[in-house]
Amino acid sequence: MSDQPPPDAPAEAAGPAQEKAAAEPEQPAQEPWAARRDLDAHTPPSMVFDGINRGVTAHQVIGDIISGGKTEIHYEFGGFGGFGGGQVSGEIPAGTLERLAESFVCEGTAFGSLLERLRHEHVLVLTGAPFTGRRTAALMLLHRLGATPVHAMDREVTPSELSRRFVSTGEAHGHVLCDLEPSREQPLREAHLLALRGQLREQNAYLVITTGHSPYIEDTVRLADWQAPVPETVLSTLLHRHLGRAEAQELLARPAVTEFLSRGHQIREVVGYAAVLLRADETEMEQYSLVTLERQVQEWFEEADNRLHLREKAFLIALAAFDNGPYALTAELSDTLYSALLRTGDDRFQKAIPVFGTHIAKRLQIARARRYTADEQTEWGPVTQLKAAFLDDRVAPILLREVWTGHPAARPALITWLDGLAADGRPFVRTRAAATVAVLAFTDLPSTMALILERWARAKESRRQLTAVSALALSHRIGAPNIPRIINGWSADGQDPKRCWVAVRALGLIGPERPAETLAALRVQARHQYEKKLTQPRIGVGDQQVTAELPQSVALLLLSSAAGAALAELLPTLEGHPSARALALDGFLTACERPAPASAPPLLAGYAGAPAAFGGIPRLLSAALNDRSFNERAEAVLRAWVRAADSDAGTAGALAALLPALVTGTRDAARLDHLLDTVPGLDGKPGPAVAGRLRATLAAPPAAPLAHV
Repeated sequence: MSDQPPPDAPAEAAGPAQEKAAAEPEQPAQEPWAARRDLDAHTPPSMVFDGINRGVTAHQVIGDIISGGKTEIHYEFGGFGGFGGGQVSGEIPAGTLERLAESFVCEGTAFGSLLERLRHEHVLVLTGAPFTGRRTAALMLLHRLGATPVHAMDREVTPSELSRRFVSTGEAHGHVLCDLEPSREQPLREAHLLALRGQLREQNAYLVITTGHSPYIEDTVRLADWQAPVPETVLSTLLHRHLGRAEAQELLARPAVTEFLSRGHQIREVVGYAAVLLRADETEMEQYSLVTLERQVQEWFEEADNRLHLREKAFLIALAAFDNGPYALTAELSDTLYSALLRTGDDRFQKAIPVFGTHIAKRLQIARARRYTADEQTEWGPVTQLKAAFLDDRVAPILLREVWTGHPAARPALITWLDGLAADGRPFVRTRAAATVAVLAFTDLPSTMALILERWARAKESRRQLTAVSALALSHRIGAPNIPRIINGWSADGQDPKRCWVAVRALGLIGPERPAETLAALRVQARHQYEKKLTQPRIGVGDQQVTAELPQSVALLLLSSAAGAALAELLPTLEGHPSARALALDGFLTACERPAPASAPPLLAGYAGAPAAFGGIPRLLSAALNDRSFNERAEAVLRAWVRAADSDAGTAGALAALLPALVTGTRDAARLDHLLDTVPGLDGKPGPAVAGRLRATLAAPPAAPLAHV
C-alpha cells in the first residue's frame, strides 16, 4: 500500500513547524505508559475520562444540532433593530429608541453621572469593551436627555473631520458616532472635542462618541468609562418590569436560568433571554444559551477582516485547540496558523507578522475568554503558567466545528497547522492537536480520516503516528462514530504495518471499556504475525514493531480499571493457539515488570486488595514459570517483588498471600524456595531479609492476603 498522501492533502513542509520537524532527527516511539500519562495530563477538561465513554461535553454540544433535528430558533442580537453594523448614517427611528428604552437597565452603572456630564459638556467620549452595551448606553443618554430625534453619524469619519462634518440637521438635537477608531495617523485630540463642544452648544445639540480603549486618544481627553451592569441584575430587573414578584422569582430560580447566568453571556444575550422567559417556551429556555453561543462563533468568522482581523481569528482557533492552556504557547502557535492562512490561495504571499502590537486583555475580551495563573504538568514536574480559557467551556468544540464545516477554504491552512502540531516536541501540543482532530472527526469523520488521520497513521515521523493514536482514542471518548470499527480494521491489516501499529497502540488506550473485544483484536494480529514468521524468511521492521507493541497493549489493559475482566479473558488462551498463549504471558509479564516506586507493584497490589477479581494472577504467573520462553522473566519479576517487599509492608503482605497459590506440587515449592534463598541484593548488598520470612509461607496453604509479614 502506498505511503503517498491523497491528492488533496496539503504539503507537509508548508510551514516553519514542518520544516523544523523535518530538520530534527527522528525520535524513538514514546512508551505506551508515557502516552497514556500525557493523554490524561493534557486532554482538554471537556474530554476528561473516567473509564466509561459518556461522550462528555463535546458529544453533548456537537451532537445536539439545534438547527437540524430540533426546532430552528432565530434571534436578533444586534440590539438596535437594524441600527448598528449595517447602517452608515441617518436618523434613528423613534420606535427603535422606545424599544431600547424598554429593555435598558442602568442599575449598578454610572449612567446617572454620565447623564449629568453630557448635559453640561454636550459631547461625551464613551469608552468600553465590545458587547458591553456602550452603543445602547449612548443612545439612552441622548434619549433620557430629550435630545431627539437622534442622528447617527458615518462611522468612517476621522477625528480631524468631526468639526467639519458636524452640521445641524434641523430638528435633530442628538447625535451619536459609534465605534470611532482613532489611529496613529488620526488620533483623537482634545482640540477636536473643544471645537465640537462650541458648535454643539450654539445649536443646543448633544453628541456621544463610542470607542474602544485605544492608545491613540490624547491623554488630556476626558473619557467616560462604561461598565456593563451585572447580567443577574439585568435579567431580574427586566422580569420584574413585566411580571409579579413571585412569578419573576420563580423564573429566576429555574436551573436553566442559573446555568445560563453562569456562562458569562453578554448583555445583549441576557436581554434576549428575558424575552424568551417571558414567552415561557420551555424549548427556547433550554436551547437559547447554546443558540447564542453558536451565533457568536458564526459572527466571529463572518466578520470582514477589517472588523475582526485575520490574526485574531487565528487566535480564536488556536484558543479552541489550547483552551485552558498557557497563553504564550497559544499566542505563539496562533501566529503559525495566521501565517498559513495568509498563504491560502497564494503560497507566495509572505506578509510579515507584526512582532508586537497585540494586547492580551483586549484580545481575550474579544474572544470572551479569561486569563488566570495555574500549574501546568510537564515532564519535569508542575510549572506555574499564565493560562487562557474561554468563559464558556462549550465554545471550543463549537468553534472548531464551525471552522471545519462552515469555512472549507480554511481547511488547507488548518491541516498544515495541525501537521506541524502533531510533530511538535512538546507533549501538551501534540495532545491538543489530537483533541482538535477528535472534534473534527466527530463533526465530519470521512474528511478527517482522509485528510488527516490516514496520513498521520502512515507518517514516517513517530510523533505524528503517536498523535494519530491519541486522536483515535479521544475521538472514541467523545463519541465519534465507528472508531472501534476503524481501529479493529487497521489492527487486522497485514499489508500496512504502520497503520496496524497505530491501531494496536490505540487498542491499549480504549481497551478498558471493551476488554473482551480489545483482546480478541490483539489476538488476531498476534496470530497473523505468528504465521508470517513461519512462512517468510525475513520479517520487516514494521512487522517487528507491531509484534513488540502487542504485549504492551495487553499490559496497558491489565494496568487499567478493567484489569479483572482482562485477566479473566486471558486465562482461557493459555490452552489455546500458541500465538494467543504467548501474547497472554508476554503481556502479563510486561504489566508485572512495570515499576511503581511509591507503592506496591500494581498487579500485586490488585491481588492483595481483591484476590477473587485478580485470581488469574497466580495461574498466569505459574504458567510463565513453567514455560521455557518466559521462565527467566517470570523469576526476575518475583525477585523484583521480593526486593520491593523488603521496604514495603503492603507488598510483603501481598506476596505472602500470592506465593502459596503458586505451589501446586513439590517441584514448584522447591523452585520457589531456591529462588527466595538466592535473591541477590542490589549493588552487592546482602539479600533482602524478608525473603527468609516469605520462605516460611511456602509450607502453608494459600490464604487471604496478610497486612504485613
